[in-house]
Formats: sequence, structure tokens, C-alpha cells
Amino acid sequence: MILPLVLYGSPILRQISYDVHPEDLPDQVSINMFETLKHEEGLGLAGPQVGLLKKIFIIDTTPLTEEDSSTKKIEQVYLNPQILDINGEQVIFNEGCLSIPEIYKDLYRPANIRVRYQDLSFNTIEEELDGMPARIFQHEYDHLEGILFIDRLSALQRKLLSGKLKKIRKRR
Repeated sequence: MILPLVLYGSPILRQISYDVHPEDLPDQVSINMFETLKHEEGLGLAGPQVGLLKKIFIIDTTPLTEEDSSTKKIEQVYLNPQILDINGEQVIFNEGCLSIPEIYKDLYRPANIRVRYQDLSFNTIEEELDGMPARIFQHEYDHLEGILFIDRLSALQRKLLSGKLKKIRKRR
């Protein structure tokens, strides 16, 4: 089932998500999130973006690996994720967000991160991510903390976007 996206301006996007426990993970939520992500042609999707204020997000780099074989293929559900360490240089990329449609801005993020999360069986996993998977993880993790990618832009860049953001806010 394709889930409706929560758009910029909705208060849920600014709230901090709660830990996920086995007893409160809705049935089919990850399947529905992957269907929604594929339908929207995105690379990542966080719980708050579909109205679920839980620490869950998904990443699917399949579209990137079809264009660039050097990108690591990831199709993963992340529960209760944490960023343990940030390494490497800051890398710029033109970033966007399904909850802020049609806005893309260059944004610096660390190239390498060490993360911990739980899978759907609630096994704890630690791993290193780099390149696009690291960027997508950081973007989706921000959603769980109530942070949007536009919050990481300069005040001037945000001011220049204010008209477009008002239009998105009216659509929600």
C-alpha cells in the first residue's frame, strides 16, 4: 500500500521520533514504506514522512546502482538508528526531500559515518557507510530528530526559498 507523504509545514516533521519496540511496529509498515519510496522515486524514507513518529527509516540505493556500479547496493530497514562516528571530508551534493518536493540544494555532509541500528528482527548491527549511502542515512536520521535538509542551509538560502516553501505548506 502506498502511504500518503507528509509535506513541509506539518508539525510531525519537526518532532523527535520515539524508539521502536517489537510490540509497537505496525504490520507491513516497512513493506508499505518501500512501496511508497519506489512510487515516489526516492532513495530514502523516514517514519515521520509517512506520519509515523517512530525511529524507523528505509534506504534503497537500487536506482543509483543502476546508474553507477561503484555505489553500494543497499535495501535496508533501519530501526532505532544511531550515528556513532563521523569521518572523512565534507562532500557536497545536490540534495532533495520527498517531503519538500521540487526543491534541491547543494549541501555538505560528511563522507563517512559509523552507525548502529536494529534490523526487522531487532538484531543490533554496526557498520561503516560511505558515499551516497552515508549521505542518505544522515538525511533520514535527521528526519527522526525533527531536522529537515533545508535547516542545514544558510539563512540567506532559506530566505530565498521562503516563497516556494509557503506554496508547499499550502499543499499539505
